[in-house]
Amino acid sequence: MRNPVIEEDLKNIITAQLPWQKFYGATVLVTGASGMLPAYMVETLLYLNEKVPKAKIKVIALVRNKATALKRFSFYRNRKDLRLVVADVSKPFSVSGRVDYIIHAASQASPKFYGKDPVGTILPNVFGTYYMLELARKKKIQGMVFFSSGEVYGRVATRIVGENDYGYLDPTQVRSCYAESKRLGETLCVSYFHQYRVPVKILRISHTYGPGMKLNDGRVFADFVADVVRGRNIVLNSDGKAIRPFCYLADATVGFFTVLLKGESGQAYNIANNKQEISILALANLLVDLFPEKHLDVLKEVKGVPVGYLRSKVPKSSPDIRKVQRLGWRPHTTAREGFKRTINSFLL
Repeated sequence: MRNPVIEEDLKNIITAQLPWQKFYGATVLVTGASGMLPAYMVETLLYLNEKVPKAKIKVIALVRNKATALKRFSFYRNRKDLRLVVADVSKPFSVSGRVDYIIHAASQASPKFYGKDPVGTILPNVFGTYYMLELARKKKIQGMVFFSSGEVYGRVATRIVGENDYGYLDPTQVRSCYAESKRLGETLCVSYFHQYRVPVKILRISHTYGPGMKLNDGRVFADFVADVVRGRNIVLNSDGKAIRPFCYLADATVGFFTVLLKGESGQAYNIANNKQEISILALANLLVDLFPEKHLDVLKEVKGVPVGYLRSKVPKSSPDIRKVQRLGWRPHTTAREGFKRTINSFLL
């Protein structure tokens, strides 16, 4: 049985006013497919097949760990419209037959990897992007999206950050392994569009949460969700003053598809919910308040960070989403509603 929270999300996603028919009969390759963000795109395409018999979409899910992928997509076992392929996107990759769309989302996005595996963080964003772009060029695909990050902006001077704003980012700092490799991945995308007309678009994604997130992800909002799910007090590992815009996964997924289907090739688009900016401390208090029956508290106990975890030094980020709004996308879910849905998806 499909998780009821996910079922409701998928139902809402496919009601978005998008040209879903472009996917009908198509083959879609998704890298990093079992990750929280791309997995919802995979499930959306498979859900379209369930609700629209003529859709006949085929999904090739490229994953690193087969056991993890089988667990994540357990509801879809033995379906002919989903094919799992175990491969390292950072190494040469080929696929037989047609590929019409590519969703390149394979990446180590959690700061817990930046200190202990910076090289492994860089490779999917650079070599992986190169191999996917080469595949896109050879297959003459109809569309591609590259999952980038709001971290490419660095430390900007402006309060509202648009797609053309950039700030300081020190390439000699190990933590820059993520942002700098995303920057180069973006430049590869733009170069392939310029030189080979590969129809690739760039998603600059900010803090996104939802069902399917890894509770041991290492990012602070995942830690908080894990604490509530497991009935533990939330212990802050900072002063909690950093402010982040939190976007619910179902909203973000519609944004991803909006850019893929309606965006301009060679362009980058911020995907964020800038109406739901909240401090880390306020988020902790919100999650505790959502489940009073658990009798949890927020404890301020600043201590050392885990080995290998490298924090962002950006105190606040406020992405400007007007560019993607012109394509018709707007996030609707409040942090209160979204985090409640997220936690309930683990408790059901």
